[in-house]
Amino acid sequence: MKKTSTRLADGRELLYYDSRDDTVRDAVDRRPLGPVATRTEIRHDPLLGDSVAVAAHRQDRTYRPPAGECPLCPSRGGRLSEIPADDYDVVVFENRFPSLAGDTGRCEVVCFTPDHDSSFADLGEEQTALVLAAWTDRTTELAALPQVEQVFCFENRGTEIGVTLGHPHGQIYAYPFVTPRTRLMLRTAAEHRLRTGRNLFEDVVERERAAGERVVLATGHWLAFVPYAAHWPYEIHLYPRRRVADLRALDAAARAEFPGVYLELLRRFDRVFGDGQPPTPYISAWHQAPFHAEGRADLALHLELFTVRRTPGKLKFLAGSESGMSVFINDVPPETAARRLREAASV
Repeated sequence: MKKTSTRLADGRELLYYDSRDDTVRDAVDRRPLGPVATRTEIRHDPLLGDSVAVAAHRQDRTYRPPAGECPLCPSRGGRLSEIPADDYDVVVFENRFPSLAGDTGRCEVVCFTPDHDSSFADLGEEQTALVLAAWTDRTTELAALPQVEQVFCFENRGTEIGVTLGHPHGQIYAYPFVTPRTRLMLRTAAEHRLRTGRNLFEDVVERERAAGERVVLATGHWLAFVPYAAHWPYEIHLYPRRRVADLRALDAAARAEFPGVYLELLRRFDRVFGDGQPPTPYISAWHQAPFHAEGRADLALHLELFTVRRTPGKLKFLAGSESGMSVFINDVPPETAARRLREAASV
């Protein structure tokens, strides 16, 4: 992999990740951009103990432009975009409308492919390996920033999720605090260690492996399963067999096997609702241990992939119980979801 760092016209950093070491990236951003103006404020909620990012400047962000005006496509035919080059492999750049910036963290956009009309599931294994390398590199670089406590790599796909740009892309959030969901995992992992003397994540993975009924895919280095208490209609958790804290610690064997495993899971998500259905909307979220929190060593890197679609033509909405009290009600038994996802395997 070759990494090339450059700057956009407004000073934001842009990084090219290329599979070929001899690729030259010298295109200049010729857009007449003004400086980026961010007004992010982190406010603490005294009742729940969590934090909220208030970012009023995001009201002006680009919203569902036509394909011919997509800012994530390469700059071609006289049309200038966020990527100055006329082609690319994988690109990461600072978001022009970040939720977090400066002392409050950092937000980056990850473009998986220059092909506007494709999706992550359409990528080949080599391209997927390059995306994994980019995620890992960004985790490493962002971990070195003094204001960053946790790095979150994720992809939102589908207008049902709220995606405002149709081009295949993800995001990376570098938080200046430990997120509420991770704090809860830290607490339950510590309680489990105190009660049993064992690691919570290792016990969960072993329970699912032994039970088998919720396992979707098992390989030499990865295990994918629908969790026992799944929150979402179709939800897969993917763990490396060897527990590690974050992407930086994955070994070569797990890295080599990841692209085939992940692409198969994404393709099953698209097949699970049957032929003729539109692409399945989903969120794909890497959970990594925070860098400085007590109990970091007990956490486990894993990916959570889930959809808001519960059946063809029907979505799972977060209504009173979920939004008001954080008590999820799942209409699809996890065992049924796992069986259907197994049956959606590639032929």
